[in-house]
Amino acid sequence: MRFITKHIHGDRAIWAIVALLSAFSFLPVYSASSNLVYVLGMGSVTGHLIKHVAIVLIGISIMYATHRIPFKYFSGLSVIALPIVWVLLVYTALQGNMIEGANASRWIKIPILGLSFQTSTLASVVLMVYVARYLSIHKDKEIHFWRSLLVLWVPVLLVIATILPANLSTAVLLVTLVFVLTFIGGYPKKYLLLMLGTAAVFLILFIMTAKAYPDAFPNRVDTWMSRIESFTGDGDANTNYQVQRAKTAIATGGVLGKGAGKSVMKNLLPQSTSDFIYAIITEEYGMAGGLSLLFLYLLLLFRIFMSVYKTEHFFGQLLIVGVGLPIIIQSLVNMGVAVSIFPVTGQPLPLISSGGTSIWMIFLALGIVQSVTAGRMAESDEKNPLAILSEAV
Repeated sequence: MRFITKHIHGDRAIWAIVALLSAFSFLPVYSASSNLVYVLGMGSVTGHLIKHVAIVLIGISIMYATHRIPFKYFSGLSVIALPIVWVLLVYTALQGNMIEGANASRWIKIPILGLSFQTSTLASVVLMVYVARYLSIHKDKEIHFWRSLLVLWVPVLLVIATILPANLSTAVLLVTLVFVLTFIGGYPKKYLLLMLGTAAVFLILFIMTAKAYPDAFPNRVDTWMSRIESFTGDGDANTNYQVQRAKTAIATGGVLGKGAGKSVMKNLLPQSTSDFIYAIITEEYGMAGGLSLLFLYLLLLFRIFMSVYKTEHFFGQLLIVGVGLPIIIQSLVNMGVAVSIFPVTGQPLPLISSGGTSIWMIFLALGIVQSVTAGRMAESDEKNPLAILSEAV
């Protein structure tokens, strides 16, 4: 234990929550993988578990390595990384592969690792760091709209416009988070309202264009509309099927659940290891398990806000909000979809759902959060003579 505490810095509560969620994820992923094996004929249950364990362990390594980097360096890295991820987004949008018969224009293949990489997740982290950088630099300066349009909003627009055609939910979530961060960061409200209106007009024009030229954006707008219609009571049979099976899984779980591995709906519910894994967890562990999971995410949110409160650096505060808050919102959206609070979005449950390298981006974001808290704690230790005395002893 002393070895661990010596080499791991930052908020220990966040480390503990991440460890609990990651370790717990092995159980539902192992259980729900039977759907991939016996229904879809993909590999073996043990193979899926080993793959998930390996991805999680690599993710923890990414988090550890990232939290050792002084957070001030992420400011410059975001400037370098942003054009790179935009090129990756364009390549991802154009390569047009298919995965299991589904549109895969949001993934690129990594042949060496045998994984699919969702570039929008990396772009989201980089973009939030970039926005935090801009706001921190201009904290005490007068912001001129046309200058900020070129330096701030054009990069945001390029990233969002590239993600939007293939992944509406991620694009909308990212736009929302950018506006929240710019509001917190003190960006002039009159300019913020102008950009919000521009974003709404841009979305309407895109939907009208997609409807007018369906071959350019095959099935995307129709998919969004069917999900919204399903949420309001209509929609296509496939979307309704997923929602109804998720409701059945939650309803039959009761208070304490059926027990680990005893889910019935996992073999009937598509995406049981990712988008709808919360329904399987509630079926197997009941309302007690579902609420316990919700409590852990809310506790993580509390620790994130405490880290913001204790951090004196403005860039560090914005950095924690920019990369930490999306994890909580994504988890709440995923759970909300399972209990029919939100329409189907395709957002996995962070630190729980199986997946490819997109899981690593969650750990990357958490590593950035811990980098800020570690920097803050290091500074407080330097000012604390008791800490120096304890090290000497």
